[in-house]
Amino acid sequence: MMTPEIQIRPNQIWHGGDLTQAAALFPDAPGPWVDLSTGINPRPYPLPAIPSAAWTALPTRGGLGALLAAAAMAYGAPGPDSLVAAAGSELLIQILPRLRATGDVAIVGPTYGDHARAWAAAGHAVRPVAAPGDAVGTADVVVLCSPNNPDGRTWDRDELLDWAARLAARGGWLVVDEAYADLDPARSLCPHAGAPGLVVLRSFGKFFGLGGVRLGFVLAPPALLDAARLALGSWAVSGPALAVGAAALADLDWQAATRRRLAAAADALDGVLRAGGLRVIGGTALYRLVDAGDAAALWRHLAYAGLWTRPFPEHAGCQGWLRLGLTADVGALDRLAGALASFAQP
Repeated sequence: MMTPEIQIRPNQIWHGGDLTQAAALFPDAPGPWVDLSTGINPRPYPLPAIPSAAWTALPTRGGLGALLAAAAMAYGAPGPDSLVAAAGSELLIQILPRLRATGDVAIVGPTYGDHARAWAAAGHAVRPVAAPGDAVGTADVVVLCSPNNPDGRTWDRDELLDWAARLAARGGWLVVDEAYADLDPARSLCPHAGAPGLVVLRSFGKFFGLGGVRLGFVLAPPALLDAARLALGSWAVSGPALAVGAAALADLDWQAATRRRLAAAADALDGVLRAGGLRVIGGTALYRLVDAGDAAALWRHLAYAGLWTRPFPEHAGCQGWLRLGLTADVGALDRLAGALASFAQP
């Protein structure tokens, strides 16, 4: 049987999570599909009862206020006025580049590809850099993810604050995407929200396992928050998302227990990956990055077994990388172990 190759056009956005794409490419794969491609918590926060008015009425100021208060508490931010909510941090990634004059933007990578695409689409000159310090003295904006997606790199908080201050002195920004910071809140910059030049993005769906809710936040100096509110419009978050987000973000006990559970699940995934002959080279408690050698071959092999993972053919020099998220249960982990064992056989 001919095996489909990974075909990605230079400007194509390659995201995980699309099992319709998986089924179309590999129609004979055994079901059910196991989605390991996203880095989203496979055991989500239990949905609360959503009032019927959340579906039928326009979102209210009171609902938004409750969400922002819960988010500020969960993130350790100074208060509800220090952040703005939107329908996903992805939307904020698209909006931010349009809230300042075009200039020189350094993206610390390899990292989440939509940052570079969004800044370039808004007319900025975008260049990749290996480390923030390589660009703080010259760029107008430096963008990084901490923890970084996909390798899990982090940076010292004091060093990040120093870089933000240095950029602010020249009218610049340090944009820190903290999509996976819920896993280790002590590293978050949210307690410093409002510091000159510091822009922090937070994602709700990954840690809480509710990507479909579409909820995210930006924490920034007051003038930038005002510009973001204006760009987002009057109802930036749906009524159901307000209700679910407020309940989940206020549930600190669930968050603490989930951090412990995810750490144990990541350790179990590490054991399966290493037993399958793979070298774990990075990641977070929600996903692992491995050096697979021939990642395209392993990606296809796993897909034929009904396991959907995330390759990186769009990043030069990363063709050996494969990212695998956590499994929802032991049965799915056993399927992964069996598929890796069969790949290792002659």
